[in-house]
Amino acid sequence: MSMNPRLIFRWTAFLLAGGYCIRMLVFGGWDQFGGPFRFLTVWALFCSFFAFSRMMAIEEERSTRRWDGFVCMTAVINTMVVLLYWRLFFADPNSVTSDGQLNSWHLELYLHGLGPALQVIDSIFIHRSYRRLGAAFAWLFGVVAAYLSIAELVYEPLNTSPSGTVTSGLPYPFLNNLEFADRMIVYGSYFATGVVFLLIYAGIAWAFRRRFPAPATP
Repeated sequence: MSMNPRLIFRWTAFLLAGGYCIRMLVFGGWDQFGGPFRFLTVWALFCSFFAFSRMMAIEEERSTRRWDGFVCMTAVINTMVVLLYWRLFFADPNSVTSDGQLNSWHLELYLHGLGPALQVIDSIFIHRSYRRLGAAFAWLFGVVAAYLSIAELVYEPLNTSPSGTVTSGLPYPFLNNLEFADRMIVYGSYFATGVVFLLIYAGIAWAFRRRFPAPATP
């Protein structure tokens, strides 16, 4: 029996995410405490892997649990990663990389391009999420708060690199040049950005459901 296009899409997205998760665990760099998990990009990657696994389970009728809030949060977190990474990179490559260089083009283009795009496409047009925004907001707040708390309370005191003019150990070099109050402003802007994208995606999803009211699953 041939697979339908949605299942092919989801298998492709799932296998890509899984492959890059394995690559990150093996080659992500563990010279500092937390290894690759110091970076929000990697949190977004593993969230995508889990989200694709759940959406594929629905597609194959192995599960009926939709995980809408988690799926929405994952799409938004991935979008935040793309926007913030490339904005900082093009302004000053040293602000998000250790040497100002992209070490692996295919890795960077997947983590900060293709992977997030696949997640957003599925969440809006295939999974048809963004129906329960309360759950999505809760997941978004929880994941962002958890990441930032770990960065400040664990990574900063336990790591010595990267170092800046104010502190050291925070995963992104530019953060180590900011006082705590200034970092709080940056973190607040990150969360606000996520909220804006969540509302934008919810609007697009609502319009798509109205225009194409077919059920999300067979």
